[in-house]
Parts: sequence; C-alpha cells; structure tokens
Amino acid sequence: MGAIHRADSRESVVARLLELLREAHSNGVELVVFPELTLTTFFPRWWIEDQDEIDTWFETEMPGPATRPLFEEAKKLGIGFHLGYAELTVENGATRHYNTAIIVGKDGNLIGKYRKVHLPGHAEHRADKPFQHLEKRYFDIGNLGWPVWKGFNGVVGMCICNDRRWPETWRVMGLKGVELVVLGYNTPDSNVYHYEPVHLRQFHNHLVMQSSAYQNGTWVVASAKAGREDGFGLIGGSCIIAPTGEMVAKANSEDDELITATVDYALCEYIKEHQFNFAAHRQIDQYGLITSRTGAVVETEN
Repeated sequence: MGAIHRADSRESVVARLLELLREAHSNGVELVVFPELTLTTFFPRWWIEDQDEIDTWFETEMPGPATRPLFEEAKKLGIGFHLGYAELTVENGATRHYNTAIIVGKDGNLIGKYRKVHLPGHAEHRADKPFQHLEKRYFDIGNLGWPVWKGFNGVVGMCICNDRRWPETWRVMGLKGVELVVLGYNTPDSNVYHYEPVHLRQFHNHLVMQSSAYQNGTWVVASAKAGREDGFGLIGGSCIIAPTGEMVAKANSEDDELITATVDYALCEYIKEHQFNFAAHRQIDQYGLITSRTGAVVETEN
C-alpha cells in the first residue's frame, strides 16, 4: 500500500483496497494480504493526550459501516483477505486497545484473529524526537498467542510488524505446523532512537523474515505501507518468501501495488522433513532459559 494520510477517510482507504481486491481476483489470486493498521495513517507517531481522539483511530466492530463493502466484495469475488487494524474492545468489563489482524475466508467469514504481542517503541512523551513511536502507550499487549488455522489449502498463521523480528514468534507457529504466515508492517525509514541507514533497515526487514521462513519451513507473505505518510517515510519492501528462504516476489514501488506468487506447500514438507525436522533434532531440555529469563545476563563459566 502507498501512504495513508491523517486526513484520509476510512471510506477512501477501503475504496483503494477494493481496487486491489478486484485486480487480485482478475489475476487468479485466492488470498490478498493488506498491511498493519491498513485503515489509517500510522497514528502512534503522534503524542495525543485526549483519549477520545485516540479512540477515533480504532475500530469497535469488524466489519463496520466503512469496512463492510470489503467483506461483501470478497464474498462476491470468492477471494480471501488479511487486514490489519486498531481494535477497541471490552474484555471482562475493561476497555482494551489492540493492534490486530484478521484473516477472512473466500465466503466473507472470519477465519481467525491475531493481536500483536511484541509492541515496540515507548510510552512516555519524547518531545526532543522528530516523531514518536507510541505503540506501548496506545496498545495493550496481545493476549491470543500465535494460533494457526486451516485455510487456503494449508495451515495459516499471523504476526504483526515487530513480531517478525523475534524468533519466538515463528517457532511457536512452526511447532504448530504452520505453512503460511501472513503479516503486515508499518516500518519508518529512520530510527527514532539512533541513526540507522535506510538500506540497513530494509536489509534487516527481509533478513528476519527470510531466515524465519527457512528455519520453520513456511511461506511468508509480508505486506507493508510505503512512501511518505504525512511527511514521514516508510520503507515498504512488501515481499513473498518461500520456505527455502528465497524471495519469490517483491514490490518495486511506493504506491498501491499487487505482487503475486503461487504457493507450493511441498516446499514446506521438504524443509520440515530434512533441514528442520523438529521431532528428530530439537532438544527441549536444553532450552529452559528461553522461557525463564526475559533480559540478557552475563553468565560465564569462569
């Protein structure tokens, strides 16, 4: 997706999604993957104190009035889609805000929902920075884990943006037999905390997904927002990655763009049975530290 600006309405964004959905259908596509927070600009870049204003960025129902045409068109065309959005809900009497993604089947019905676990950024106001990264302020940590579902002739899972950088994300789904991971991201072209060249940010973006695809024998479809959104750059780089770690398709523009690939699940079997045969080679009695300690501690043997 190209940039989505603060002034853009939900309806104008959905109109763009419908065009991509129709283009995908005309190309024989069965599943379309839209980015993280598809319906709005990346609002965590701004410090907002009024909770009512913050809540305007969130969806209280899905589908809602603005997004229902997308569900209806998908059902009409017989095509599935993945959509990232900000979710406002009430759980056990408490209001919660999540960075959420869903997969919708070819019949227009929900297959599954995921809520982002690894929230990057900060919660406090950093007035000295050119922009903020306030996901820790605006979102609650996802509470659904990393489930997988049967769909699109395979085993499908989801993660969102920063989740892709953490190997634990992929291994949990890998241990559930995932064959296709779909995800969206909104990654700035500059690091708000320290200098990092754009080419390195894009390299790391693809590196973590290609290595994770290979180490878990899964296809990866990653969809990004790109270009300059309200004057702030996003790296883009949407891609489709095979279980071998090879990139088989990649976006080459900063505008709304359709890229496609044919998913062959036999490649998953090849990796899962040979290089990464978990049942044959994993030694879980040696991995306890991974779930018992959060931060790194220097711990030498001498």
